[in-house]
Amino acid sequence: MSFSERIKQTFEEIKASQATTVEEAEQFRIKYLGSKGVFKDLFQEFKSVSSEEKREFGKTLNQLKQSAEEKVQEWKERLSNTPSSSSKIDLTRPGMLYAPGAEHPISIIKQEIIDIFHAIGFAVAEGPEIEDDWHNFSALNFPPEHPARDMQDTFFVKNPNGEEDYVLRTHTSSVQVRVMESQKPPIRIIAPGRVFRNEAVSARSHCIFHQIEGLYIDKGVTFADMKQTLEYFAKEFFGKSKIRLRPSYFPFTEPSAEVDVYWGLETELDYRITKGTGWLEVMGCGMVDPAVLKSSGIDPDEYSGFAFGMGLERSAMQRYSIPDIRMIFENDVRFLNQFQSAL
Repeated sequence: MSFSERIKQTFEEIKASQATTVEEAEQFRIKYLGSKGVFKDLFQEFKSVSSEEKREFGKTLNQLKQSAEEKVQEWKERLSNTPSSSSKIDLTRPGMLYAPGAEHPISIIKQEIIDIFHAIGFAVAEGPEIEDDWHNFSALNFPPEHPARDMQDTFFVKNPNGEEDYVLRTHTSSVQVRVMESQKPPIRIIAPGRVFRNEAVSARSHCIFHQIEGLYIDKGVTFADMKQTLEYFAKEFFGKSKIRLRPSYFPFTEPSAEVDVYWGLETELDYRITKGTGWLEVMGCGMVDPAVLKSSGIDPDEYSGFAFGMGLERSAMQRYSIPDIRMIFENDVRFLNQFQSAL
């Protein structure tokens, strides 16, 4: 058979070839385009063609090889997207609709509080959940005999090096200490995060909960500045403009106070959550103790400041009428689905 007849025969074979599976397409490629395929032999035989015929035969041979390559490529692209006959998946069926996700109630409350304070210049600060004694207690003016150091209130973490044990932070005030140590005033931050207390789990308390604390330090900061800031927060978050400050005690602030918002007594629920007084306790606050400023490297004669803190679970339970704090931590989809509208 002459060389031209072989090319013509190969052309007819390629033209007539069909593939219904990826495997058949691969077999065709190996037969014609493989290292021992038909085109390998044709190009080998092409070397013996006379010089006058090489130009024409060479062009024809290259076009034929290119058409074979394009055919293999087209088959593989088409067949690889076609489900095999043994597949049990019917790609023509309509897709399943999945319910949209929802934000957790704690995340909703936290972000809302962050946005409120961000509007008046407070930045977000974060710190580790496993803390040393200095940042969690000593730098915050907790004396060695303070009850919060007792094993009944604090989770201690054994130090594998045999040195001083660590603790799971009992408040996010430890973040405030780290910021004061690393940043010069003016300081205006809020510190949201998870905290841990060695308490019995019940409908009203949990060993894990979330806090968000605030700190403002600058020259000439007064108690009146703190009150005005908290009034702004109460109006934005609770929609209430009337607050009161009751004297209290915290080791790291002096003077210290509890903040109550006047909720009113319009409904039966109002009577229940305020215990018939109309006032709802929402947070603790106070002027930063000079000893705390000094321990963090800030001159208390030049700077002053205030701090405040609140629990996010309490706010979430009050807003969404959640009867049991344990529901917040159970990850029950039936409970979490209620907050889809908050997205």
